[in-house]
Amino acid sequence: MSPQLRWQSCAFGRLIQSTTCRRTVTNNALFQVSEEVRDAVHARRPVVALETTIYTHGFPYPENVALASRLESIVRKHGGIPATIGVLHGVAKVGFEADELLELTSSVKKTETRKISRRDLSVICGLGINGRLLNGGTTVAATMILAHLAGIQVFATGGLGGVHRGAESSMDVSADLTELGRTSIAVISSGCKSFLDIGRTLEYLETQGVSVGTFADGRSGNAVDFPAFWTRDSGIRSPNIVSDEKEAAAIIFAQKSLRVKTGILIANPIPEEYSIAKVTMDSIMDQAIQEANEIGALGRDNTPFVLKRIRELSAGESVGANRALVEANVVRGTKVAVELAQLDLSAESVSARAQVSHHGKSVVRSMDVLRSSASKPPTKMQHVDLLVAGSIAIDLSCDFIPKSGKSVMENDVVSGDASRESLTIPILGTSNASTITQSLGGVGQNVASAAHYLGASVRLCSAVGNDIAGHTALRILQEKGVDTSEIRMLGNGKKTAQYVAVNDMNRNLFLAMADMSILQEDSDDPGFATLWQPSLTRFQPKWLVLDANFSGRLLKAWAQTAQKRGIRVAFEPVSHEKSKRLFSDAAHKYIDLITPNESELHAMAVKLSKLVGRKHLLHESALDSKLAEFSNTSLVRRGVPQSALMLLSHIPCVLTKLGAEGVLMSEIVRHGDARLTDSEAVRHITPLPDEVLEDGRYLGSAVDLPHDIAGVYMRIFPAAEDVPQEDIVSVNGVGDTFLGIIIAGLAKEHPQTLEQLIPIGQKGSVMTLKSADSVSLAISSLRSSI
Repeated sequence: MSPQLRWQSCAFGRLIQSTTCRRTVTNNALFQVSEEVRDAVHARRPVVALETTIYTHGFPYPENVALASRLESIVRKHGGIPATIGVLHGVAKVGFEADELLELTSSVKKTETRKISRRDLSVICGLGINGRLLNGGTTVAATMILAHLAGIQVFATGGLGGVHRGAESSMDVSADLTELGRTSIAVISSGCKSFLDIGRTLEYLETQGVSVGTFADGRSGNAVDFPAFWTRDSGIRSPNIVSDEKEAAAIIFAQKSLRVKTGILIANPIPEEYSIAKVTMDSIMDQAIQEANEIGALGRDNTPFVLKRIRELSAGESVGANRALVEANVVRGTKVAVELAQLDLSAESVSARAQVSHHGKSVVRSMDVLRSSASKPPTKMQHVDLLVAGSIAIDLSCDFIPKSGKSVMENDVVSGDASRESLTIPILGTSNASTITQSLGGVGQNVASAAHYLGASVRLCSAVGNDIAGHTALRILQEKGVDTSEIRMLGNGKKTAQYVAVNDMNRNLFLAMADMSILQEDSDDPGFATLWQPSLTRFQPKWLVLDANFSGRLLKAWAQTAQKRGIRVAFEPVSHEKSKRLFSDAAHKYIDLITPNESELHAMAVKLSKLVGRKHLLHESALDSKLAEFSNTSLVRRGVPQSALMLLSHIPCVLTKLGAEGVLMSEIVRHGDARLTDSEAVRHITPLPDEVLEDGRYLGSAVDLPHDIAGVYMRIFPAAEDVPQEDIVSVNGVGDTFLGIIIAGLAKEHPQTLEQLIPIGQKGSVMTLKSADSVSLAISSLRSSI
């Protein structure tokens, strides 16, 4: 299709008004918003706009490439979604893929790579219509325009343009200032470049109706200087002082609510350790400006020339300062965006409650959905890698602290009244000293977070109460960058789930208490088809992960619906008792993979044997010798591989988590499997005797046919690391981390084998074991491994 026809076939400029008055332009031939940014804006997650002139006309190659990657990582680390903005091949883009950003930043040496302000957008995009596909870095002005069209509210940058010295005769005033006067977006910067006329710049912004403030950044008093870019103080007082990110977000929220259509400038002073002395910078700038005047570097050539000379005259010190202030501004901007997203969420909750008020009295019905996004998700299909359906909970971890010195308990041991073990565990029926920590947990949340950290596109289907814990949970998830659009906020007394773990002295679980009733159905609640099925239909994931906090009936509804749509299903048993829910309504018939610990494995095997009888896939006479060869004699004595075989009669793959002993992988092998001809893998395979197959079906299974099954694969994977007791911080979330990593790997377009993924999952589990978080952020380092 020719560029002209491509243009004619697209509708350009169609605006959509959301319930929060945020305007967005639909994607078309000249304007593209990435799927990640678009979804984040719809879900009211914190998004931070980043400009690209700093890469194309600021930092040299390849430093600019590293900086671009660094700034996006900073946004993600602090809970936001980066939206890098620029022009690539004649198309204005909001949100770059990694290869696209590399292409733009590496084009810095090309003369046709342009510096794009408001006046240049139509030119560079118009040339693209006629086939001249150019690249460009967007200035503050152009970035503001495109970010606003995409619905982004916060933009973090280094510094903006201003009124040039001598502007009374040259009329040289940056378009950044007029853009602030007409485009509603908050800009976080270190003020304007200090070689400009800062006083007149602030006067001009006042004329334009732009709210201007400066972060106090540790300074007290009623007067704070507006920063001078490389220097914290300019000698000119800031019109307003902003205490912190929360206050900044409140100002932005108020401006949006009042529908004031001008921008906001909040200056963030350069970190003190990188600030260059004002007298030094003044001397350098005076010389650079004088040289610019002498050679006639005016207009659009003035700023690049002056910046180049400042870099040279400061012996590169200005470059380090520039990088530091940009990074500090991006951190600050992301924190502001996170606080603003929380305000948006709270406002939406209040609005939703008001809509069901009756005669002045709030009536929030049990299953009324109070979304964390103000607009409903698009009804069209949006493919994601995996959907996780399970719990979100506030976790309390209580680590027992035994008495120091020779305690009463020790005296009891000497006298024979107590065992040595009792020294390490809490005493029942009384209060025990402990260290108590609180974190966001829940099996579903943990699995979703782990997969998210590994780069998978995830949607978490869960529910929280309309209470402090529920709002806190949503805020924490948003800060981690996890999409919350499928999390229901329920009223009518529904409480956010809570989990209390009481651990022994070695931080091993001694006792746990859980309230997960929010995921249990009431008689007046809508059914699965109303509440949850649309998520499966809309997102069509490759994998569905279920945790056992749902009822058996709901587990079956989830799994059966997924199987009909060709979606594979993994099951996390959660606990000894809850693991048995998989069989109460025959949901096990639709499961592809389970990840029990040893206790859950035996509970599930016993439950299944009561339903179908004890039918093993191997002759009883072969069990001991074969299973000991596949695993070890200790596991055989405890019945671990036997229970796994019992479950394999209905579930194709069982990954048993054995703590310090590793992971036992048990899986059905089908004819044609590459492992049957692999000399290393075949050692772990035992052929399946024909006589265990009944009635043309495989032990009653609804899906496996006799000719399709070759045998059983069983292999023990030793623990990734022998973790010293003193390095263990918390056992919470360790198994969930393992499952999240495994499923993130299996959901890849070209997935690795389970044998390759299990060691990676084990390595990530160790990271969580050493972390106070329910899922350690450190597992992000494993992203390239899967």
